[in-house]
Amino acid sequence: MPERRTVALVTLGCARNEVDSEELAGRLEADGWQLVEDAEAADVAVVNTCGFVEAAKKDSVDALLEANDLKGHGRTQAVVAVGCMAERYGKELAEALPEADGVLGFDDYADISDRLQTILNGGIHASHTPRDRRKLLPISPAERQESAAAVALPGHGPVDLPEGLAPASGPRAPLRRRLDGSPVASVKLASGCDRRCSFCAIPSFRGSFISRRPSDVLNETRWLAEQGVKEIMLVSENNTSYGKDLGDIRLLESLLPELADVDGIERVRVSYLQPAEMRPGLIDVLTSTPKVAPYFDLSFQHSAPDVLRAMRRFGDTDRFLELLHTIRSKAPEAGVRSNFIVGFPGESEADFAELERFLNGARLDAIGVFGYSDEEGTEAATYDNKLDEDVVAERLAHISQLAEELVSQRAEERVGETLQVLVESVDDEDGAYGRAAHQAPETDGQVLFTGREGLRVGRMVEAKVVGTEGVDLVAEPLASSLGPEEAGR
Repeated sequence: MPERRTVALVTLGCARNEVDSEELAGRLEADGWQLVEDAEAADVAVVNTCGFVEAAKKDSVDALLEANDLKGHGRTQAVVAVGCMAERYGKELAEALPEADGVLGFDDYADISDRLQTILNGGIHASHTPRDRRKLLPISPAERQESAAAVALPGHGPVDLPEGLAPASGPRAPLRRRLDGSPVASVKLASGCDRRCSFCAIPSFRGSFISRRPSDVLNETRWLAEQGVKEIMLVSENNTSYGKDLGDIRLLESLLPELADVDGIERVRVSYLQPAEMRPGLIDVLTSTPKVAPYFDLSFQHSAPDVLRAMRRFGDTDRFLELLHTIRSKAPEAGVRSNFIVGFPGESEADFAELERFLNGARLDAIGVFGYSDEEGTEAATYDNKLDEDVVAERLAHISQLAEELVSQRAEERVGETLQVLVESVDDEDGAYGRAAHQAPETDGQVLFTGREGLRVGRMVEAKVVGTEGVDLVAEPLASSLGPEEAGR
């Protein structure tokens, strides 16, 4: 019997990429590939790249080069690039990085097994010529669903697969294979984006916005619950637009309670919300539905009106503060995070001061700060009024320091609170930690438990915050939430 082909998936970038990797894993496993964790133990190392900003692209190139170094020293025979950077640059990336034995775009995902086998056999699969994926679907959102079947949409793999393709867990199984044992998993709510922010190239290679059908999202969530997942995080480029192409812009408000009712699911989290698209009904559902986290990942980017208009965005400091006041009037414990760009072309000292005013008044739980840099193919890259690099660096350092102080202060405000914490790790050396409702995976802080007795991964426990370590909280598990047997262990 021939030895099974082995493949390792190395994932960079956001949670959306993680979902895409698990779909690729499902396709490969269904076709007989053995998935291994380490690239050095794989015949083929597949690197799921990120193409968002220069730093992320550099990380992707470094990962490809690192995997290439394994060739000749272990089992690895081929290194293949997939993901956003591969989709965005195609042939250009292949020519600039000959160390990659293949550069595959989204259109190759459905045939990923054949593509890897061809490359493994020494053949060449021609890298694609990048195209503007916004042009693949109709301009009108209402007409997109009919055309979706003809367009590659990573992470939208079918549910209720034909016999022989679905994993063994049953008819609801999606085309997906989990790559870790975490009690948290992301679920694609939609793909693409219709917004035209002047600094962002994502819509050009991820395409126009298109929602997944609620039944697919529900069935995938049920399947994940069967795999032991306790928290799902809904991801897309813009979750507030969900349903607009299905004829109901309020579809998320009705879907969230259904997801929260899935047996085994303890928490539902929604990521990436556009402030300009927030609706009173959505705020109500996010702040009042049991098991739905009152968590607001709001993409502010800036707060000075002139900068926001140059970004092709909306709002201002006072409107944003009013939005936060509305949220906290309904759920005082709500978590809020956001990202900001400093040094945007034309940003004046007054604009910068306005951003400081907003940050000081917003009481955000987590803050990401980026210094502006040109992204090829974006409108902002053509602007004339660029700031000197040293000015951008100075402003980045200043706001980053301020952000660190502010999120630490916000963490200190939570001392004395009782939180529902999902246990994510229990280790003899590192202790135990988890996350509360206001903390998303990877991007935000975490809860460090004072002890680990009675705790197990995947359990939701009550814990009282007794201290802080920067943005992280230190909490003591309450014996009443552990049960008499576990509390006494």
